[in-house]
Amino acid sequence: MKFDLSYYRGKRVLVTGHTGFKGAWLCRMLMLAGAEVAGYALDPPTDPSLFSLLQLGTALRSERGDIADLAHLQQLFDAFRPEIVLHLAAQPLVRESYRSPVETYRTNVLGTVHLLECVRQCGSVRSVVNVTTDKVYRNNEWCWGYRENDPLDGYDPYSNSKSCSELVSRCYRDCFFTEQDGKIRVPLSTVRAGNVIGGGDFAADRIIPDCVRAAIRGERIVIRNPQSSRPFQHVLEPLYAYLMIAAAQAQEPTLAGSYNVGPAGGACTRIAALADGFSAYWGGGLSSTVKPDAGPHEANELRLDCAKLQSVFGWQPAWEIDTALRYTAEWYRGWHSGAELRALTDRQIQEYLEVQHNGSMEG
Repeated sequence: MKFDLSYYRGKRVLVTGHTGFKGAWLCRMLMLAGAEVAGYALDPPTDPSLFSLLQLGTALRSERGDIADLAHLQQLFDAFRPEIVLHLAAQPLVRESYRSPVETYRTNVLGTVHLLECVRQCGSVRSVVNVTTDKVYRNNEWCWGYRENDPLDGYDPYSNSKSCSELVSRCYRDCFFTEQDGKIRVPLSTVRAGNVIGGGDFAADRIIPDCVRAAIRGERIVIRNPQSSRPFQHVLEPLYAYLMIAAAQAQEPTLAGSYNVGPAGGACTRIAALADGFSAYWGGGLSSTVKPDAGPHEANELRLDCAKLQSVFGWQPAWEIDTALRYTAEWYRGWHSGAELRALTDRQIQEYLEVQHNGSMEG
């Protein structure tokens, strides 16, 4: 299936969580495609933030609000009348979910209910993608990848709340978005992405931002779990998949479902190797040290099987992990040296799209 972002030219697209790391990249992709973009989110979760650095607040309709505030969210739906809805608003951190479980469930579960309820009440929506996570699965520490029909049973409050978000989506899909004769009124997919890296992430408790902070301070990178393995990928990989799925199901609603998106062949990268790879591209002798902190439980081994996405859409990732690290380090070096970040970000998006459209992976 051939796809390019020109589908979004002139489309009204609502992105929840647009002030976050992934949300900012996604909004910029949509803006470059010529979409009319509205965002709904709290203030940027970090300072600095990609959203602020790219000055996106002046380039799209940015509504600041809590996803748990149904009335406020409904007002935006009524005013904007979106055609495509991409739901990224979330409390996205495992460790934070241990500190604030109630807020995590409130945002990730009730927020999904509110989003889908607004879609139910709004006659303009033609496609919805709910972004969840690879951590929705019951993790048995298998050495093979989880498939979309494996049991949903996230362990920690973050992962579990995202499993609940999947169940809420399934309920709304069956009860409200599908007619009794089987006709799909509003196609809704959930997409379970692996861990992402890329320029502009400044969150706490994530390995690449930790590497950047250590590099700037002239310190060694502190790694808690060097042998933990994750399906790391550049942030543009799942964002392209979200846009591809949303566009495809708007035209063919039977394509709606649940999809994994991760590296080719279920490849994973260990935390220590990721830090070493980033250090090599950053330069300056950046190195790491291991300091386990006896923190809360996190999965050690986590893989995704993306055969369904490949079979249905012909999906292939564009960048291997080494390329993803090179682009990530380039972005942060540009930020640190005072480069024009919107131009740098736009160039990386265009170079990614060129590889994706050529149909071959760049190593």
